[in-house]
Amino acid sequence: MGKLIIINGSPRASKSNSKKYAEVFKEHYKGEILEYNIVSKKHEDLFEKINEYSDILFIFPLYVDSIPAVFTAFLKSLEEYKIDIKPTIHVLINCGFIESEQNFIAVEIIKFFARQNGYPFGSTLCIGGGEAIMGTPFAFLAKRKIKKFANSINNGKKSFYTVTMPLTKKLFIKASTNYWIKYGERNGITREEMETMKIE
Repeated sequence: MGKLIIINGSPRASKSNSKKYAEVFKEHYKGEILEYNIVSKKHEDLFEKINEYSDILFIFPLYVDSIPAVFTAFLKSLEEYKIDIKPTIHVLINCGFIESEQNFIAVEIIKFFARQNGYPFGSTLCIGGGEAIMGTPFAFLAKRKIKKFANSINNGKKSFYTVTMPLTKKLFIKASTNYWIKYGERNGITREEMETMKIE
């Protein structure tokens, strides 16, 4: 039975969509799991335990077609720490864009990190519309794909999965606009204020 570390690379940590995806993943992974949020900044405590684990799952959101700055800083720290037995790295990444392929560059960044530092690379799941999908009738699509992704890791396979909502771009933009208008209303912000370049 494998042992896996879930590393949440989101700056929002416990309030993030990455956390929601981690919860679904945990329902299907058959081994022992350790969870770590990079915002806790207790990196060295984590690094001391990595030798005991067979797999690492990086779960994070896409930021400007790349990885979050705090996650980059974490990877730099990991790169400098001597790990004798390198676990296999897996990636679950989500983006706000409906196109799941928007995540591909960020996946390549993690693959490059793995190659440069001698970590085996395993399975990948790219989620499009990741900011919204779990709150829609299409949540089952994401959950089903996360189950396949978890089973791939359970079985030691290297698989690549993508999932998104089956919407046209026009419908997605309309739905996302309505979402942000309602979100603004809940926080006392008007549509006009959100459409301006002024942030204060």
